[in-house]
Amino acid sequence: MTTTRTTELLAQLSKVVPAEHLLTDPDTMEGYSHDQAAWAPFGRSLAVVRPRSAEEVQALVRFCIATGVPLIARGAGTGLSGGANATDGCVIVSFEKMDAIVEINPQEQLAVVQPGVVNQTLREACAEKNLWYPPDPASAPWSTLGGNVATNAGGVCCVKYGVTRDYVLGLQVVTGTGELVRLGRRTAKGVAGYDLAGLIVGSEGTLGVVTEVTVRLRPSRPAFAQERTIVGYFSSIADAGNAAAAVTASGVIPSALELVDRHCLAAVDAWKNMGLSLDAQVVLLARTDAPGDAGEKEATLILAAFEGAGATWAAMSTDQEEADALFSARRLAFPALERLGPVLTEDVCVPRGKVAEMLTRIEAIAVRHDTLIANIAHIGDGNLHPLLITPVGDAPARARAEKAFEEIMSEAIALGGTVTGEHGVGLLKMGGLSRELSAPVMDMHRAVKAALDPHGILNPGKVVAARP
Repeated sequence: MTTTRTTELLAQLSKVVPAEHLLTDPDTMEGYSHDQAAWAPFGRSLAVVRPRSAEEVQALVRFCIATGVPLIARGAGTGLSGGANATDGCVIVSFEKMDAIVEINPQEQLAVVQPGVVNQTLREACAEKNLWYPPDPASAPWSTLGGNVATNAGGVCCVKYGVTRDYVLGLQVVTGTGELVRLGRRTAKGVAGYDLAGLIVGSEGTLGVVTEVTVRLRPSRPAFAQERTIVGYFSSIADAGNAAAAVTASGVIPSALELVDRHCLAAVDAWKNMGLSLDAQVVLLARTDAPGDAGEKEATLILAAFEGAGATWAAMSTDQEEADALFSARRLAFPALERLGPVLTEDVCVPRGKVAEMLTRIEAIAVRHDTLIANIAHIGDGNLHPLLITPVGDAPARARAEKAFEEIMSEAIALGGTVTGEHGVGLLKMGGLSRELSAPVMDMHRAVKAALDPHGILNPGKVVAARP
């Protein structure tokens, strides 16, 4: 883009956006230009806009339609697929200033929030009214509801309680034609028309710009004192996968079932000095939140599943502080590993009965490509997060890791799985998506994109590639 064209566009934009909401300093904009996806490309934006209202977002979208400037919506930048990365000459709309909890309604068990509300902030506000918003990605202390909606985020407790789409009742959205509309409902039930709100969830800002979210809430869970944590140590990642399958076969639906390998535990311990045990190659962490005797029975069944699958040690934790430390280590694994070098994060999901086989294949891929792969997983629902780590500045290691990344996606597809469970397609997984979906289905995606974003301004070049 020429200097003259840039000057002209900024002059027009300044008439649409209040000066105090507009950022154009290159150094400042750099921090908004990409998410946490290692190696996902990003460009230089024209400007960053931090709106305060839906009407301001609508005016911005109409400016982009009139000028042909791409618009990319951004939450807290915690994404791991490049979905919010800048393209050259785009406008980034950051929702950090639209962070109001508009309503928490105990009677209807719903909340209405602006997209910049942090997940954990909403959960804490709901808890004060004896309500609970279940989706809890590892990034919950930092990620926003808008970003969670964009990727249909899950989290630790989704094995039992579901993901973001299960809780989105309605949305306020600025469409690709510049209209400000409401989709969905506030009622407990409703089937009037197509599920357009559900279509927007997980679309990564390519079909509309979300300016408000209405979510379903649940009553607060029993006090954490009633939770039971079961820990199992395993000598191989395949044994841990078999243990997770045994838990499923037992009929228990745990409130959490997570896998953390020794690479992750060592990295967290080196960073936070938490005194974590490293006596195992892999640790499984399970929780049940059923009250009373039912919880005791579930915990006993999980423990038996661990032991029956070959756990070298397994026990029901009697130390809540110790149990919380292990779950904290699970959440801290990604930032801890980032300290070792660039991390390329996978997000494949396979049928639960194929978890052990997929984990075995990941180990073989690590050896084949001479790449360090640490593993964390929401193993209870088959959502695996292999973390590929390379030394800083080692180009051959990066090339090997990228090949391993693609091969992991192909193996997941081969086992009847998907290339992304909750992180989204963004830029990094577009090739994998085209392998997972048939050509006619890809054309259906392109048709939806063309219908809802006819000017092609909403997060272009992400998720679904143009027809070759």
